[in-house]
Amino acid sequence: IYRHYATLYFVFAVDAQESDLGILDLIQVFVEALDKRFENVCELDLIFHSDRVHYILDEIVMGGMVLETNIHTILQAINDQERMHNESMKKAGPSDSVDLVSTKLGAGRNW
Repeated sequence: IYRHYATLYFVFAVDAQESDLGILDLIQVFVEALDKRFENVCELDLIFHSDRVHYILDEIVMGGMVLETNIHTILQAINDQERMHNESMKKAGPSDSVDLVSTKLGAGRNW
């Protein structure tokens, strides 16, 4: 079952027992969540932020079961997840940064 939005095609593979209208509604919720998260979602958003796309899909569907269809609840969970990630990165401190690790390993030096 697929749905076309501007230049994007969203395709869901389902078995014969699934409702076509239910899957089309699921695709609609997924695209609306992507659109609100990325502000006019495009191909580049899907390619360069595939991890965020998967997080959104994981909030909607898990183990083949639809968990959530309320866009505000989905986006709140994604925002909370991003906030916790940012806080954990701040707590890690500069001693754990990639630049410092690469400096310790001698990256960028002319041997």
